[in-house]
Amino acid sequence: MSPVFALVDCNNFYASCEKLFRPDLADTPVVVLSNNDGCVVARSKEAKALGIKMGIPIFKIQAQIRQHGIQVFSSNYSLYADISDRVMRTLEDMAPRVEIYSIDEAFLDLTGIQPVVSLHDFGQQVKRTIDRWIGITVCVGIAPSKTLAKLANHAAKKYSATQGVVDLTDRKRQRKLLAITPVEDIWGVGRKLSARLQAMGIHTALDLADTSAKSIRQHFSVVLERTLRELNGESCMELEQIPATKQQIICSRSFGARVTSRVQMRQAVCEHITRAAEKLRQERQQAKLLSVFIRTSPYQNNTPQYSNGLSAELSRPSDDTRDLIQLSMRLLEQLWRDGYDYAKAGVVLSDFYDIGTYQTDLFDKASGHTNSRQLMHVIDRINHSGRGKVFFARQGIKKNWAMKREHLSPAYTTRWNGLVKVN
Repeated sequence: MSPVFALVDCNNFYASCEKLFRPDLADTPVVVLSNNDGCVVARSKEAKALGIKMGIPIFKIQAQIRQHGIQVFSSNYSLYADISDRVMRTLEDMAPRVEIYSIDEAFLDLTGIQPVVSLHDFGQQVKRTIDRWIGITVCVGIAPSKTLAKLANHAAKKYSATQGVVDLTDRKRQRKLLAITPVEDIWGVGRKLSARLQAMGIHTALDLADTSAKSIRQHFSVVLERTLRELNGESCMELEQIPATKQQIICSRSFGARVTSRVQMRQAVCEHITRAAEKLRQERQQAKLLSVFIRTSPYQNNTPQYSNGLSAELSRPSDDTRDLIQLSMRLLEQLWRDGYDYAKAGVVLSDFYDIGTYQTDLFDKASGHTNSRQLMHVIDRINHSGRGKVFFARQGIKKNWAMKREHLSPAYTTRWNGLVKVN
């Protein structure tokens, strides 16, 4: 039985989440900003129609914001993650197998459903269900390979006549779309690669599909050859229901205000370590290698510059926040230099082990904290409940260095005090 994939992609996801609990903004242009409210990272369709570019610094569009009444929001990651989880759980109820590809995208396995319902009708059903149950608009691309499903989804977004669903299982429809798709729009083909392809006379997706697979493998790689085969309807990438274990976890943020004191830097590094340790436990892994880095802003030429990082190993792998904080503070003491205006700090966890699989040294006398796993579980459970927050004293209370989020919307779905009140 030939495989069939669907790619479900939420439209303007961050902006759509911000509009979800604000019906007064239904037809209002909305933009969402990056960390520290720096640049535009998401735009509603109304903002796109005004010509607002992705990545543009917010200070450059102040006149447009005032002229068109554009609503500006800081990134509300807890809201986006919760709405994403609702979308993904709904999709898992509708399809036998689902691969969560990103916060707003998922591949579905639709193999064998055609005798029961047409693929186009199923795509429309997905759209209606997500819209009715959650309030988020999605587009659906359906095809015999994941690469073609990506292209089908792109067409569903681009062409309004499709009503948000494109079924690309027909060979003639595939070639028609490939012929009008620039080669740089293919999933996995970036600017540098597309420039090399264009130099060979390959300008469209159809040009690539009709090129010799052997030639592509010789001039480029087996990865691009796989893309070529996928464009021709040959499925080379299976659905990945279980996400691959991460190789490292990075937590870093630019400061909302420059950090000049050692105490503030300790608080910031401790905050990053706490977040990284929580992610590590979610991965059900333990880390042995920890790196810490700090730096000034490379964009301020009139101030002294300093950038440095250090790494060290734990005596044995751990996911206990206390172990990681202790080591990070030792590294920070070696890194710190007085007299600088620091703009950013971060931590990296790596060299992961499954819990209980590390073989200790014969003379290893290190012993872990008593009831470590139980304590970390209780802390995570409280912090995820939305009812309160437990934190380590080293994280501090007054965080003047914290990320700037002057346009942050309420935590509508994850905190009791963020619930919408109806009079």
